[in-house]
Amino acid sequence: MRILSRAMVGLMLLMPLGAVAGTPSVTASKPWIRYLLPSIPAGGYMTLHNSGTADAILTSAASPDCAMLMLHKSSDSSGMAMMMDVQTVTVPANGSVTFAPGGYHLMCMQPKMTLGERVPVSLTFQDGSTLLLTMPVYGATTSP
Repeated sequence: MRILSRAMVGLMLLMPLGAVAGTPSVTASKPWIRYLLPSIPAGGYMTLHNSGTADAILTSAASPDCAMLMLHKSSDSSGMAMMMDVQTVTVPANGSVTFAPGGYHLMCMQPKMTLGERVPVSLTFQDGSTLLLTMPVYGATTSP
């Protein structure tokens, strides 16, 4: 049993970053985080791609470098900028969804990171699969 556990951990370490455990049809490209100050929430951005034949429903995000990591969406309604929590984000079958400033994003509350660092992030989908990412941290005037 101990050998099997070690083998499983070894296989997980060999898994490419941006791969989904259990659902290889969802991948991420260009992940990054914009960090300003510890007292200001940081924003996480990327594009999620779904090469599968069914929609993938993103339900949550987590990172040890955030006290809380939430799914958020910014929008403009009649000239009034708004930001709100969203419960899920659908990545359409054979499609993609972009997390970018002014739209969907990850909201990192009480960020514990530094510029230039790479932050681990876990995205969980409705089917129980998980997408593991390493997101580089940029500042206010830099981005990938």
